[in-house]
Amino acid sequence: MRNLGKPVDRITLMRLGAIFIAICMVIIAGSAGAVIYSYFGASVSEAATVAVAILTALALYNTLSNRVGIGAAVGHQLADLSRGNADLARQVAEMGRRLAAMEGKVEAALDRARAVTDPLTIEIGELGTLVKALAETVDAQQTALDELARAPAAPPPGVLAAEALAQLLAAEQRNEAARAPRRDIQPETEPQVRSEAEPEVTAEAEAEPEARPDVARATPAASDDTAAEDAKRADAAMLASISGAIDANRIDLYLQPIVTLPQRKVRYYEAMSRLRNERGEVLHAAEFVPYAETAMLMPKIDNLVIFRCVQVVRRLLLKNRDIGLFCNLSGSTLTDSRCFSQLLEFMDANRAIAPSLVLEFTQDAIRAMGPIEHESLAALSERGFRFSLDNVSDLRIDPRELANRGFRFIKIQASLLLNRAGATTTDIHPADLSDLVGRFGIDLIAEKIESEGSVVDLLDYDVRYGQGFLFSPPRPVRAEALQGIADRSDVVARDSENTASERTGAAGNAAQGANAGPGKAERSTGLAQLARGFVSRS
Repeated sequence: MRNLGKPVDRITLMRLGAIFIAICMVIIAGSAGAVIYSYFGASVSEAATVAVAILTALALYNTLSNRVGIGAAVGHQLADLSRGNADLARQVAEMGRRLAAMEGKVEAALDRARAVTDPLTIEIGELGTLVKALAETVDAQQTALDELARAPAAPPPGVLAAEALAQLLAAEQRNEAARAPRRDIQPETEPQVRSEAEPEVTAEAEAEPEARPDVARATPAASDDTAAEDAKRADAAMLASISGAIDANRIDLYLQPIVTLPQRKVRYYEAMSRLRNERGEVLHAAEFVPYAETAMLMPKIDNLVIFRCVQVVRRLLLKNRDIGLFCNLSGSTLTDSRCFSQLLEFMDANRAIAPSLVLEFTQDAIRAMGPIEHESLAALSERGFRFSLDNVSDLRIDPRELANRGFRFIKIQASLLLNRAGATTTDIHPADLSDLVGRFGIDLIAEKIESEGSVVDLLDYDVRYGQGFLFSPPRPVRAEALQGIADRSDVVARDSENTASERTGAAGNAAQGANAGPGKAERSTGLAQLARGFVSRS
């Protein structure tokens, strides 16, 4: 039976059944009374009495039968419940037995693992102690060798003996000459000659400063002017050499690995730029960067270098997806509107390699940044590129601010971390610096590592990455890695005659190139067109 689409419960069914039985009993009793009244000629009261008696008998029978049925049903249910409880108890006992057996197996496996790993742990600890002692010994020997190399070489014993014999012979000759009579000297005339010669020399010496006072005063001024002119000529020659190297695309890329500590597995590379002058001499960054910063040539150099870094990163990712590259950028590149717009467009086209390309800025450049530089950094950070802080001179660093700007690495010299470069003003001990910056998602890189002793000490400081000549010096990138770049002299626009129009934007440059003729339009293509061509080829 269903009521409004829902099944009727058991109690309702029982109630309906009882009502039906009661109705049936009333009908049967009434029918019996009617039969007695009609066919047997009994009175109404007698018929009603018989009907009530029959109804009472039927009610008593129904009650007794219901009790017997309920008792039997309850007995069956209790028996089923007892059997279910017994089965459940057996299953619980079986599960307990299985759990006890599993615990015994786990304990046995753990005991076997401890028995295997404990000797290895002890051996690894002893090996670490031996390696640390070996590194200290090697460091001490290296220090001793350096001291011996700086000390003057001692002459051999034969030379010392010859020199001593020569000194003895010379002393003997002087003694013999002192004992012999001196006949070739006249004692009376010698003092007179000396007394006559000395005044003449003294007068000449006293008269010489008075006779040439102007020459003595003019010599320092002339030397200063000459030095200033020489310095100006040297600066002009250096600027011409840098500009010529940029125009001729004589910018080489060197890579130095950044390894994990203590495994020494190459995880990143740092790209370093080198310039070659007309004579083929290599200029390091420390030599040409100050001149290029003064002449506002760093944006052009950075655009050339960043393009090559993207090429190198793409080749590195073909072999190892976990490798990365650090690329140095100047703060002046962020303020140059034209060069940075080209750079930003190029980086936007290559945002797929953003996790593998880290842009590096110096600590002085970060501290000197203004609103324009911060907006440029934010634009690069929005495209997924990460930053690194380099050339750290003091440890007064705010990791929270750096992390908010997108910095994920800090490179500090190993001597500064180990307090070997002199006392530095800082609010935290260098040993706790790695843990501090790590809370904000920044990794610490120790650079300029040159000895095994420094590596051992840095491991105590929990430094994860290291860089230096101990692992590998900077090496030039192979020619095939930069194939097709050497002949692309249009990477950076070199229209030095129209520097004012360069700052007006790409639209002004395009109009100027159209008016200047086909030759100059080809030279002012810029990094943006080269980036679009490179993306279409890749």
